[in-house]
Order: sequence, then structure tokens, then C-alpha cells
Amino acid sequence: MTSPIVLVNLKTYKEGMGNRAHLIATEAQRVMAESGVTIGLAPSYIDLHPLAHHFAIPIYSQHVDGCEPGANTGHITVEAIRSAGAAGSLINHSERRLTLAEIESSVRGLQSHKLISVVCSNNVMTSAAAAALGPDYVAIEPPELIGSGVSVSKANPDIIKNSVAAVHAVNKNVKVLTGAGIQCGECVKIAIDLGTDGVLLASSVVKSKEPGTVLRDLVSKL
Repeated sequence: MTSPIVLVNLKTYKEGMGNRAHLIATEAQRVMAESGVTIGLAPSYIDLHPLAHHFAIPIYSQHVDGCEPGANTGHITVEAIRSAGAAGSLINHSERRLTLAEIESSVRGLQSHKLISVVCSNNVMTSAAAAALGPDYVAIEPPELIGSGVSVSKANPDIIKNSVAAVHAVNKNVKVLTGAGIQCGECVKIAIDLGTDGVLLASSVVKSKEPGTVLRDLVSKL
């Protein structure tokens, strides 16, 4: 992904499944073409394959396991999401926490197939620890602000600035995203000005009756 980026996690919201997932992808593709800002989606597993094959935007898995194909019922392998057309995957989202060993295994699996890894973290220390694993991105999301409607860019800009510094002190090649409560262009601009490479967000786009309008606003100040 080129910088800056807007990565929208559709989670398992009803408003982000099936036909609505296709609607959001249509709007994301249109806004990406208009603005030049990369817009990616992380849909449910059921929608991963159709979105990846019908739209020219990066599509991400919401989670991936580091296990090999075989007798691992219920797990999501890197080979599976790659076959479905995914560009990469989120890892260790606050709603799908993993152990450090599991995070490393998922990162290594994605790297072995040249897919993009986005490791989520919840504070400065875990951001630095995640950077040590060498993922493509570390996404800092204070859990208390997720879905709150209160932007981390405004409520806690220091955690963004300090996380960027901590990540780059460990590995300058790792890029940083920020999330939690991101809902407008001003929030995105603040995050970029604080040194991040983009944002990770969900409900402000997914739950909107006009996702295209929200997406245009998000990229309007970049």
C-alpha cells in the first residue's frame, strides 16, 4: 500500500456484509480513484473472495493464523486468504487478541507469501514490541476509544506521537497507522501530521447511510 492509507475494517457489522460490503467497496474504489489516497477494506471471511476479485482496491483479512494447512479445523491459514485474493491481514486486533508467539507466527506466515501484515497494538510499549517482529505496519488503537466516536487524534495525540517514535526507534522500516474514533478528515490529517502513514477505522464508514460521503470527507484534507 502507498502512503497515506485509509483501511476500513468492516468487522461483523450487519451494515458491512453482503450487498452492503459491495456498496462500500464500490464507494471506496470510486473515492480512491478520485483522490489518489489508498483505501482498503477488511471484510468478513465470507466476503473476502468476491470483494478481492471484483474491486481494484486492497482487500485484507481481519485475522490470520500462522498454522500450516492441514488438521487445523476452524483456523484461517495464510494460504487460504492468499487464494481468496487478500493483499494481507490484520493481526491482533483488540477484538481478536493473540499471544506474542501467535503474532510472530502470523507475521512470518504473511511474509513468506509476500502479503502485508498489519499488527494492532493498544499502547506505546506493545507498539514497540510489535515493531520488533518486523511487520509492514503497526496500528495503534487505544481500546477505550474504539467505537466511542471520540477520535484518538484529538483525545490522545501523545500516544500517536510516542508510538511513532517507539516503532521507528526499533525498526525504521515499519510504518504506523492509528485508529479508534477516527471519523472525519480533520482526524486523519492530525494523525498524518503526527507522523503516521494512515488510519484504521470501522463504524464511521460501515454504519453510515452514505459511506461514500464519509470516505470523501476522510481523505479531503490529504
